[in-house]
Amino acid sequence: MAVTEPVPVETPAVPEPRGGYEGILRRQSLRESAARTYARSLPIVPVRARGLTIEGADGRRYLDCLSGAGTLALGHNHPVVLEAIKGVLDSGAPLHVLDLATPVKDAFTTELFATLPRELADDARIQFCGPAGTDAVEAALKLVRTATGRRGMLAFTGAYHGMTSGALEASGGAHDVRVTRLPFPQDYRCPFGVGGERGAELAARWTENLLDDPKSGTPAPAGMIVEPVQGEGGVIPAPDAWMRRMRTITRDRDIPLIADEVQTGVGRTGTFWAVEHSGVVPDVMVLSKAIGGSLPLAVVVYRSALDAWQPGAHAGTFRGNQLAMAAGAATLAFVRENRLAERAATLGARMLGRLQGLAANHPCIGDVRGRGLMIGVELVDPDADTDALVPPPAPRLAETVRRYCLDRGLIVELGGRHGAVVRLLPPLTLTDEQAMAVLDRFADALAAAERAPHPRTDAGPSH
Repeated sequence: MAVTEPVPVETPAVPEPRGGYEGILRRQSLRESAARTYARSLPIVPVRARGLTIEGADGRRYLDCLSGAGTLALGHNHPVVLEAIKGVLDSGAPLHVLDLATPVKDAFTTELFATLPRELADDARIQFCGPAGTDAVEAALKLVRTATGRRGMLAFTGAYHGMTSGALEASGGAHDVRVTRLPFPQDYRCPFGVGGERGAELAARWTENLLDDPKSGTPAPAGMIVEPVQGEGGVIPAPDAWMRRMRTITRDRDIPLIADEVQTGVGRTGTFWAVEHSGVVPDVMVLSKAIGGSLPLAVVVYRSALDAWQPGAHAGTFRGNQLAMAAGAATLAFVRENRLAERAATLGARMLGRLQGLAANHPCIGDVRGRGLMIGVELVDPDADTDALVPPPAPRLAETVRRYCLDRGLIVELGGRHGAVVRLLPPLTLTDEQAMAVLDRFADALAAAERAPHPRTDAGPSH
């Protein structure tokens, strides 16, 4: 049978939705599961986007400081990303290739390795996983368990590593006999009540004692997994000295150290990878979100000594996404060539400074923290009758602030143990003027929320 070229057809225009954007929202609430998240707090229907800005079907424009939960390092529809995707589509290259070698994949891997800590990149292996960060976490856990022959895992309070079974076990709200939960140091709500260097030192000693006590009940650990900045946990940067201590503790005990850089990577925190702040070189890095340039992509990069898998030991049908690899390579190169990590450090410090100034006049701001363009503002009830060292979190106030931000055309999300931390994750291409617009809208929303009648505290379940 002769093969003929397909007959070109005219692409039909997208039909006007029945009932307008309200109809879309109504049908979503009727059709989609009770597990939906962002759609509950962001009742908008995006139809166009560029950079920081999203335009809804209602004609309103919003400044997007959610950025696909940190996925959009360059914002929406950046020209270099669109050009990279278009180049693959126009080339006639296959879009689905499982784990076969392709020029697109080779270019992505080469660019990624050029950004990694040199000590790791010189001796690294890469595993392309399923499309989400949680898939890469699962792969990392399986990898170290295979390499060490142990089953236990060390993780931290407040952690978030994904929604699949193994990732949930290592996250802060789960309970699993194989996972030993360790204290994650933080200044504002220090688990030891002291904060600072002393709090981090106590957290490190706790870890050492637990591992070295033969009666601690700790299963022999196959690895330790840590976020250099806890994102969903409330934007809590790990102290650099503590991170170096964790590296020493794990190296001395032959425990592979896994850095979860799903949200912190690709310049977000002011260095290309957040582990660079402390100078730590992990044994395994879990990467997703921004590495796909807005498209689904997840990988695990690890030292070759851990490469004990048998062929087929870990796979995934959609691990060969050529469009994501092209978009990801373009994003990595653009961030590197334009020094956007350094830009994030400078602009992020400026934004933190202004938010700290705002806190001086708003007692409901308990803490302002973050690194680079990964920023958190914890809201509290300063008038609560309590003997606690710091005021209790105010999740209802945070929900009101988020809603008022949306009313003012600003998209933010909440996080933290009690959902009382307003999180800002703007794209690394944020301009000075846009940064000031974001902060102005946030300040206005905060002032309006303070005036609004609402229950100030209700810690409830963690976010």
